[in-house]
Amino acid sequence: MSNKQATYSISGMSCVNCAARIDKTLNETAGVARAAVNFAMGELRVDFDETVVSAARIEQVVTGLGYGIRSAVRAESEADIQRELKAQFYWFVFALALSLPIMATMAMHDNRAVGWLNLVLAAIVQFSAGLTFYRGAWYAVRSGSANMDVLVALGTTAAFGYSLIAFLAGWHGGVFFETSAMLIAFIRLGKYLEARARGAASRALQALLNLQPKRARLLVDGSEVDVAAEAVKAGDLLLVRAGEAFPVDGEIVAGESSVDEALVTGESLPVSKLSGDRVIGATINLTGALQIKATGVGEDTVLARIVRLVQDAQSDKAPIQRFADRVSAWFVPVVLLLAVATFCGWYFLSSHGFIFAFKLAIAVVVIACPCAMGLATPTAIMVGSGIGLSAGILVRRGSVLEHLSGINLVLLDKTGTLTEGRPALVSHIATAGVTELLFLEQLTAASSNSNHPLAVAAVAAATKRGIAVGAMENSEERSGFGIICSYKGVRLISGSRRLLEESGVACNALGDQADTLAREGKSLVWLAADGVLAGVAAFADPLKAGSAAAVALLQSMGVRCIMITGDHAAVAATVAGELALDGFEAQVLPERKQQVVSEYRAKGFVVAMVGDGINDAPALAAADVGIAIGSGTDVAKETGDIILVRNDLLDVVRVIRLGRATLAKVKQNLFWALFYNVVGIPVAAGALYPAFGITLLPEYAGLAMALSSVSVVTNSLLLKRVKL
Repeated sequence: MSNKQATYSISGMSCVNCAARIDKTLNETAGVARAAVNFAMGELRVDFDETVVSAARIEQVVTGLGYGIRSAVRAESEADIQRELKAQFYWFVFALALSLPIMATMAMHDNRAVGWLNLVLAAIVQFSAGLTFYRGAWYAVRSGSANMDVLVALGTTAAFGYSLIAFLAGWHGGVFFETSAMLIAFIRLGKYLEARARGAASRALQALLNLQPKRARLLVDGSEVDVAAEAVKAGDLLLVRAGEAFPVDGEIVAGESSVDEALVTGESLPVSKLSGDRVIGATINLTGALQIKATGVGEDTVLARIVRLVQDAQSDKAPIQRFADRVSAWFVPVVLLLAVATFCGWYFLSSHGFIFAFKLAIAVVVIACPCAMGLATPTAIMVGSGIGLSAGILVRRGSVLEHLSGINLVLLDKTGTLTEGRPALVSHIATAGVTELLFLEQLTAASSNSNHPLAVAAVAAATKRGIAVGAMENSEERSGFGIICSYKGVRLISGSRRLLEESGVACNALGDQADTLAREGKSLVWLAADGVLAGVAAFADPLKAGSAAAVALLQSMGVRCIMITGDHAAVAATVAGELALDGFEAQVLPERKQQVVSEYRAKGFVVAMVGDGINDAPALAAADVGIAIGSGTDVAKETGDIILVRNDLLDVVRVIRLGRATLAKVKQNLFWALFYNVVGIPVAAGALYPAFGITLLPEYAGLAMALSSVSVVTNSLLLKRVKL
């Protein structure tokens, strides 16, 4: 067996049913182990046995379904994304521009000149902007399925076709060209918005890959050679200086430094690295020069695996089906059969003749036009999204509002989500004879020329207290350990306990108190003056204002709150205790975060993931709802379904309330949409004619169809009364 994985770009998909049809057909093809279409990205990933099925055969299957396919040997360029966006936008503007004059003169069809103008405009829209729906419907029907293209093609053709016949026959009351034209314009707007979402997702993943440095400094026989990062092989020796990002994953063979790993672990504090420790590509070497041996290159790096996790999670996520798509498999043929049965029944079994039977059959098709069903979900989501935006909640994928109503478990990242994401001086203990102000002044003086996050936090705390310091002299920074300098004639040592003890400073006097602070997960900076211990400062990542209130409100709504973090267990336990969380998991890498999401979903929970970092992206994509913090990375925001613009965790509460209210409106809208069909179709078919002499003329069927749409839109607007 010869296994191979191939990635393709797919064009021509109109809805998630298209992606599902490609999935189903390929997965039933001999030799294909797994096929998954990422509709948002327009991407197909296939695992197949080359000895059974060829790449050419896979491409043939997809083209046979009516979709375009090309090998995705490179990420979609910005030019490609903008080209598709412009095309979709221009089609929408074109359809809208031609539809508005028809709407403005819809009551003047008895004027033949206006009627001819509207006929021409509607025909242009129908067979230019609307042509794509005919193509999609043809391929869907040919493959034995039905999607939204079938419904749109059927509804617009019925409206346009009958209006054309009515106009040419002089039935002025039955002309409604505006129906087909405006429906096409509305759906073209939806295609434009979908193209925007796909473009944003493509750019986000490309930006993630761009975080990896393009060049590397290779060590060959003691000499430095500048090479392309993709040319580095496992086992090569590299030099990475302070301030540079690691071009590949590796193991330190010489040097000591502090490394910013927030990119992967989400931990806000730098990590000290010694010989033998592992480093991750794209993380940043902060202080000392390091020699590393490459261990993971190309597709084997942690960053590349994160990208694959995001892509896989998005592909595996069950697509939210519009109700119209779900029922289209039986709704379309049933309506057609009813229309044919209506015509045949009245034409062959009565004496009313062809015109009578034809008008009733057309009335059945027109009143069953999917306008109301097509509007039921989008209008509620549009209103709900607008309400969210005004509250600082950006809904990137509107359909996710349906999932929000069922959320019963929220997984919360710690750093940058529950906490501020940067260390702050929270407490300090000075030894006897050292005043608080003197301790803070000396600590700040030693920290003033360092860019270490704890040093920056110390300076910020002193500035807030109004403490000003003079210049220090003879400063020496010990990478990963601390600083030695002179200030006002006093020799200061600031840093780890190990640095002070190696310099002959006894630290036992504050040992017990320091151990207590360390057990609480706080980072400690020790200070000595002229060889005598002056005190110890404790730093922590403080909770965001509103975190405790948000957790309490979520729990009151029946939602469990679990924290998953890459930080240490002691830190996580302290935060979990302060917030009264339902549980936590610490020292979690990106792969494990995604596993945690999958495990809770397997237990039957409907899971929302809240995070802000690249390390959260796989979990955000795997969750039922991914909620990204607005101050987070671009990749997190583009992977998340919802972005909290104001960085306020209370917005998680608001968005769940909004989701529940929106789903209620969607269900009400679908009820009314179906109500018109359940009641209207029998009336249109002439069910009341034998007993009461009542028929529903096509023009009145069109009015009923319009009223159903009005009721759906009006009901959606009532969402504005919801208080978040």
